[in-house]
Amino acid sequence: MTDPTEPKFVTVARILRPRGNKGEVAAELLTDFPERLKSLADLFLADGKSAPRTVPLKTFWADRNHAGFGVFHFEGVSSINDAEKLRGLEIQIPFEQRVALPVGKYFVTDLIGCSVFELPLTQPVVSSSPCPLPEAPTLLGAVRDVFFPGESQPGTPLLAVDTSTGELLIPLAEDICTRIDTTSRRIEVLLPEGLRDSNKAE
Repeated sequence: MTDPTEPKFVTVARILRPRGNKGEVAAELLTDFPERLKSLADLFLADGKSAPRTVPLKTFWADRNHAGFGVFHFEGVSSINDAEKLRGLEIQIPFEQRVALPVGKYFVTDLIGCSVFELPLTQPVVSSSPCPLPEAPTLLGAVRDVFFPGESQPGTPLLAVDTSTGELLIPLAEDICTRIDTTSRRIEVLLPEGLRDSNKAE
């Protein structure tokens, strides 16, 4: 069971391999705000087994030739052999150092794991009456992942929800995801007719 008092971290990149011969590493960026990493004095490296360890950051730059990738150089890492030892590690920052997002924007890590409830398409005629069982929100499942359209395919991100009948892809749109409460880990959706059928067709 997770201790609520333990510090929380957010993964911003994943180290892929050594880059250059002075200890730099190439990494896949998992943040929409990579430029701010330059201003951080310390980052954290995590292997998923033990607590993240602090590592001072010497330099960072985004790879202009490969979108979504960057190069990190940490203090104490000065050779290809040193860099090789970092392969596969996640680069993290403390939870409280995350960028403050505008209203209506969410971190993927906050959406994953949320319970998804389906609202009825029709509401009770008498709003003051107790909500009858058929009109109560129905638990569909939990968000497993969030898929984003590619640069050549503009569109709405999709919530991949694990349900009792399989995966259901739900557009992350305001008229469908009518309430998103990441604090209580709850998302309420109003599914348009035909959405389930379109999922099966895919």
